Amino acid sequence: MNTFLKALEAELNDRKRQGTLKGEERVIEKILAPQNGFGPRVLLKGQGQTPFLLFNSNSYLGLRHHQELLTAAEQAANTYGLGPGAVRFISGTCLPHIELEEELARFHRRPAAMIFNSAYATVLGVLAPLISSATMVISDELNHNSIINGLRMAKPASKKIYAHLDMAEFEARISECIGQASRLLVISDGIFSMRGDHAPLAEITAICKEFAAQFSEGILTIIDDSHGVGVFGKTGRGTEEHTDCKADLLIGTLGKAFGVNGGYVTGNQTIITYLRETAACYIYSNPISPAEAAAAKCSLQFIDSSQGRERLGRLRNRTRHLEQGLIALGYQILAGDHPIVPVITGDSKINRALSTFLFNKGILVTPLSHPVVPRGADEIRLQVSASHEQKDIDYLLGMMADFPDTPS
Repeated sequence: MNTFLKALEAELNDRKRQGTLKGEERVIEKILAPQNGFGPRVLLKGQGQTPFLLFNSNSYLGLRHHQELLTAAEQAANTYGLGPGAVRFISGTCLPHIELEEELARFHRRPAAMIFNSAYATVLGVLAPLISSATMVISDELNHNSIINGLRMAKPASKKIYAHLDMAEFEARISECIGQASRLLVISDGIFSMRGDHAPLAEITAICKEFAAQFSEGILTIIDDSHGVGVFGKTGRGTEEHTDCKADLLIGTLGKAFGVNGGYVTGNQTIITYLRETAACYIYSNPISPAEAAAAKCSLQFIDSSQGRERLGRLRNRTRHLEQGLIALGYQILAGDHPIVPVITGDSKINRALSTFLFNKGILVTPLSHPVVPRGADEIRLQVSASHEQKDIDYLLGMMADFPDTPS
């Protein structure tokens, strides 16, 4: 055991030297209500009464404290208890699970949906059953870690990677697969979480349609739109709505814009039925709690209301204000319609210095360096929420203006 521990300690020390060690997690002790024209703040363990502004949260619509969701969760917990008590096919399926799946299918205008206990588990659970030994896979080079590991576990006949969003290379990769497989699976993030840009879904599906007849079992397209659903597109239906095009299967999360927890997949009824019978992450793992399912259903209904669209509009206004302010200060950003706003520093030392500077000013951000992003593409990922007030954005911009090493 001692020699084993020494090996682990050596690897941890190596990660520390390379600057990739995540270190201790910051612990939120309390969330402070909005006051004086500012949005919510948090208190961190070990930081006394210093309030911190979150610009690193995936809660894009600020629904995690919405009273309607809290009430729905409380009522379901009182009725069904805290946990499901078993996996779905034994005795773990409660009415809120079924109602949520029906609501997800309706929201995404598809025949069926099924929920998992996380979006990561959804990706793993979906890929393995749908990839056979005669399946080839094509994947964007910047796809999420869940897709990368899901493909490793699924062990396709071959995996081909195309340069990020490069449709000419994507088409070339499909051509290379002709005659090599009976089934081709194409998978991509909808919104790429490190950059906030989106997959050109209309072009992807058009190219797949052109080549589909070359494979005896056709081409299956899968989009993981965990950062897009609820917050991207005119009514929050994600990359599919923004591009006016649908993939064969859509994977999403309940833990970001929807403000709750869990993951899901939605699509053709036959595929969903097949996955219920074959997806190990579904069959052998408990689902989200009935309370979470009830809250998530309530969240979907809120987003699909006039109140939800108003909140989505406010989020976009806040995002544009931040982008314009950063550009005016001389920062290089990747501007877009999504509330992820990457500030490109291109230097790991500047990245660490800027994130530390902001932390000391009471602002939490996410610094991203290699290997999370390509070398030379170091960034500070800012994430806007509908819970941010105008004064929050202006405070962040003021602190960014004070940073002494503003990258040009």
